Amino acid sequence: MKHLMLFVFLLFAGVVSAQDFRFALITDLHVRSNDSLAYNDLKRTVNQLNKTPDISFILVTGDITEEGDRASLLKAKELLDQLKVKYYILSGNHETKWSESGSTDFAHVFGSERFQFEYNGFKFLGFATGPIIRMMDGHVAPQDIVWLQEELGKDPNQPAILVTHYPLLPTDVDNWYEVTDAVRKYNIKAVLGGHYHSNRLFFYDGIPAFINRSNLRDKTDGLGGYSIYDVTKDSIVVSEQKIGQEPRRWGGYSLTEQYYTADNSTYNRPDFSVNKEYNAVKEVWVTNIGKTIYASPIVSNNAVFIGDDTGTFYSISAKNGKINWSFQSGNRIVGTVAVDNGVVVFGSADATIYALNSKTGKLIWKYSAKEPVLGSATIDNGIVYIGASDHTFRALNLKTGRLVWEYTGVKGYIETRPLIYDDKVIFGAWDNTMYALDKTTGKLLWTWDGGLTRMHFSPAAVWPVAAEGKVFFTAPDRVMTAIDAGTGETVWRTKESMVRETIGLSEDQTRVYSKTMQDSVVSYSTLGNEPKRLWITHVGYGYDHAASMPVEKDGVVFGSTKNGIIFALDGVTGKLLWKHKVGNSLIGTVYPLSASECIFVSGHGLVGLLKK
Repeated sequence: MKHLMLFVFLLFAGVVSAQDFRFALITDLHVRSNDSLAYNDLKRTVNQLNKTPDISFILVTGDITEEGDRASLLKAKELLDQLKVKYYILSGNHETKWSESGSTDFAHVFGSERFQFEYNGFKFLGFATGPIIRMMDGHVAPQDIVWLQEELGKDPNQPAILVTHYPLLPTDVDNWYEVTDAVRKYNIKAVLGGHYHSNRLFFYDGIPAFINRSNLRDKTDGLGGYSIYDVTKDSIVVSEQKIGQEPRRWGGYSLTEQYYTADNSTYNRPDFSVNKEYNAVKEVWVTNIGKTIYASPIVSNNAVFIGDDTGTFYSISAKNGKINWSFQSGNRIVGTVAVDNGVVVFGSADATIYALNSKTGKLIWKYSAKEPVLGSATIDNGIVYIGASDHTFRALNLKTGRLVWEYTGVKGYIETRPLIYDDKVIFGAWDNTMYALDKTTGKLLWTWDGGLTRMHFSPAAVWPVAAEGKVFFTAPDRVMTAIDAGTGETVWRTKESMVRETIGLSEDQTRVYSKTMQDSVVSYSTLGNEPKRLWITHVGYGYDHAASMPVEKDGVVFGSTKNGIIFALDGVTGKLLWKHKVGNSLIGTVYPLSASECIFVSGHGLVGLLKK
């Protein structure tokens, strides 16, 4: 009798879990703290949802704000908190790429970067698709993939719905295939998200997917809107809900049909055939950290220094890839370190600048900023120069960490590595401005803004270089610029080659290098007062917008891309010497050891030595 009663109870529970339910999805809100347009679109959505019956919960799937800043996040949260049913929220690329907090504010404001919950027998799992700070494709962190597998593995047969911002497509997420391969052995019913600002049905390696319209008002009819999902025992159906109108059903999938299998052999995967073409290039060693890496490596005394997305900082042997030691900071590390005189210095999104003994990893000193420190460090003559998100640029004593001076007049947050040139420290910020300060006193000498009108055009991610009395840089406006290092006046600007956020200087200081946004690398002369292109080489890396700098060593220019390719060119002629693909994620600025060797790091969490 007990067994019969248990069977009846489980049967009844199954019936309950199969009950129909309805939920809403809002995406791509793009709220600004200083603009009411997107805010009012969201306000209308909140008001209408609060009048809509039978909404069980609401998913909010990224690009909550336009610029990822705390004020805009709080403004959006103020409205979302007025919803009468519970909402679950994810970040989008606008919260993670353009984020003064290194995308840490999102979790502080909304509680987490992920969510998981169950409703009527379905498991809902939401996770970030990045990227963090870097201009690259979307990326799912290795630690999030592990989390997905752990959550789904608790009940492999339970129907699950995944929630992202980016579509899990090759053109959007660099490691889409790692996600689909990790989850396809489970009972995934659909993936929901946004990013395209339109309603579309897709299959991610066979897994059904819905891409949803933006909450922003349409240009055609001036109406904002969102999505309504109806789940029954045999289907999941979506309708577009424009403000003030009746919902319009536009797509759906069966919940009983099996759309995919565990076999992934019929789906496209990244192409590594280039490694057969240049088969003399070898990966001498590769260490998998297991966490995303957004910083670039520095090598000193046969040790590679790098920080990761979880805030762990490593010293790794440049000879064999073994970890010498690690140090845990309080949050993610995105800036590149500086090393000098046995001291390694880096900033963390925990609002702290750290100095460690480079041999032992022991803390020597730390300095607290008021906001996250995303900037890379430069050391010159015993002084550390580094910028932060508290609109402050600092000079600190390398030995003691004592503040030498600070400049508080920066209008935006600082991400770049500062340049020391002619007794000046020169850097850009996310406020359309390039700054030059006296390196001894911190006094402002000049600023340059080039007439830029959008924050997104700022020369903020590029590491500027200087030669022949000029500072060279590129920015998201696709222009290469040379300015007078003494006055900050524009010498020349050219859009001839469509470059973006990458610049490198030849060892003899006569040439600068930059990646174009499509396949090619260009070189310009540093001499004279007019732009003179010396060569352009078709490398064949495809579309690229990653801020990974070209670096010359012993006459060879090393470069890298957002899709895992590292290449080498002759610095004088531009001749392509070789290229090699180490994965499909962002490769930071590589660190050449010689004309034939370089240390690389990958967004996938790889640190390695490449040799030709």
